[in-house]
Amino acid sequence: MTDMGVHLALKYGVSQPDVKDELDEIDPNKLDCNEYKLNKLDNDRIWPMVALTNTYIRLVRDKTFEALEESVSKIENLDKYRGELFEADSKNRLMRRDLNKQLRQQRNHIKSVIYDTNTKIDELRSKVEDASFNTEIRSRYVDNWQLTRTEQHIRKIHDTEATPTNTIEYYKQRAYCEQRVHTEVELLFNIIINETLDKIEHWMNKYDKDMEELDLKIQIKKNDYQNMLDKRINLEETIEKHDIAMKEWVYFKEEREKARLFVKKMTNSAITIQAWWRGLLVRKQLGPYKISKKKGEDKKKKK
Repeated sequence: MTDMGVHLALKYGVSQPDVKDELDEIDPNKLDCNEYKLNKLDNDRIWPMVALTNTYIRLVRDKTFEALEESVSKIENLDKYRGELFEADSKNRLMRRDLNKQLRQQRNHIKSVIYDTNTKIDELRSKVEDASFNTEIRSRYVDNWQLTRTEQHIRKIHDTEATPTNTIEYYKQRAYCEQRVHTEVELLFNIIINETLDKIEHWMNKYDKDMEELDLKIQIKKNDYQNMLDKRINLEETIEKHDIAMKEWVYFKEEREKARLFVKKMTNSAITIQAWWRGLLVRKQLGPYKISKKKGEDKKKKK
């Protein structure tokens, strides 16, 4: 019942993880070896450190002693489990002692029964040997008597049925010869028919093969024509695209030239206007070209 889950998983093909039991690697005959003792001491030393570490972590994190309680409960459960195992072991020892006793008693009973059975078998074997010897003698006499009577009857039947048997054998041979001739003629016609069918099948296969080759050539020509047609269409489209691009390029060049002439004209006009304006400012002594007057001269003119 404890392994029922594993058995159901194996029955229905459910994959199980590889779970190793720590008792699988322990040999019951070497329980007092130093390796197991050292491993036990090592585990006993590691456990308090792990328990204290988990306790400190839970204290810092949750301020509880749940880790310590779990460790203590784990040790108590382990001790309880070991006590149960010890009790089960003692019960099993008593049961094994009783079973061994019952097994010895059963063996002694079986030996006595086998001895009595062997004596009975020997008695029956001797009786069967005597009966078989007498039966063999009687059967030999009966077989010889039946053989002589059978030979007498066979000889009498042969003498009575010799003439009809010869006649039947003669006609049987004639019927066999006719059947053989008929079979040979039928075989000859079957050979001719098979040869004719082979020729028909050969020419039909040749016709099918030739038609397949012609269909293949036609398909190849169709593919070549389609490829050339696609190539021509692509070239025509390329030429149209190139023509459109050239027209756009010519239009772009004309517009660019017009824009360049317009910019050049406007630049020259601006330069002419700027030159006229600077000349006017210079002649009229305006703006940055105005002549500055001294302070003394202004006071004299005022006076």
